[in-house]
Amino acid sequence: MIRSVVAGVGAYLPARILTNAELSTMVDTTDEWIVERSGIRQRHIAAEGEKTSDLALEAAKRAIAHAGIQATDIDLIVLATATPDETFPATACRVQAALGIHHGAAFDVQAVCSGFVYAMAVADNFIKAGQSKMALVIGAETFSRILDWNDRTTCVLFGDGAGALLLRADAGQGDIKDRGVLSTHLHSDGRHHDYLYVDGGPSSTQTTGHLRMLGKEVFRHAVVNLADVVKETLAATGLSASDIDWLVPHQANKRIIDGTAKKLGMGTDKVVLTVERHGNTSAASVPLALAEAVNDGRIKPGDLVLLEAMGGGFTWGSALVRW
Repeated sequence: MIRSVVAGVGAYLPARILTNAELSTMVDTTDEWIVERSGIRQRHIAAEGEKTSDLALEAAKRAIAHAGIQATDIDLIVLATATPDETFPATACRVQAALGIHHGAAFDVQAVCSGFVYAMAVADNFIKAGQSKMALVIGAETFSRILDWNDRTTCVLFGDGAGALLLRADAGQGDIKDRGVLSTHLHSDGRHHDYLYVDGGPSSTQTTGHLRMLGKEVFRHAVVNLADVVKETLAATGLSASDIDWLVPHQANKRIIDGTAKKLGMGTDKVVLTVERHGNTSAASVPLALAEAVNDGRIKPGDLVLLEAMGGGFTWGSALVRW
């Protein structure tokens, strides 16, 4: 059968770092308060004029270099973002043009913090269906542009960044020993809209709006939903948590990540954690963490890597990959 094998990864973070100490001069908060509730100590903020497509393009270039391919080898771009450059066209099309690609398809996926996992599942299915041979999957966000910087419950949690991954069509045997994407599982439940949303949009307020969140409700659902989707992945592949070499979770909150790992009986030594330095970068968080663990040598060929995320909607999902 055809498998989607990871050919390369890339990441990009804006130069500006906003620390908790600096934030405490902007809103009524402290470093201790933020760290205790989220584990976050700093985040990166896009420069004035630096767009989501700019971040995405840099991450894409690094993934292409890591894979050792030409940009023109890519025939599909799926870009996950909740903060596009414009209402339309898709930010993916801007990246496509900037890379000098004039063929294939490029489009955006919107599943907020689950966006990268959703985009991976879409690209994987294109490859398995024989409609793509080399797919570029990107998660990119400039969440700083939709934050209410007077709301200390939300503005301290988020940051900007982008991560990218290249998936190449390759032959597999059809079992869990294959390299590549072994399974993906996606879910959503729109009843929970009011727990995490942006209070604006083209057809509602004709404004961009700001992020609004009921943190306790999001936390409660996240720990349960993420543990459940991981168990679903293990059941579908006949694996156990002990078989997983690395868990790469959405970097929203260290308490959520710790709670999910505890529910699964996984040690923290198997969890890739970047939330302390990146904050919650929404659709960019999983590929940013993934790229870091690949580039520093933690994730090695043959490793079983489990990606999981949950975001507004609610949406949540997982992807299991043999490196």
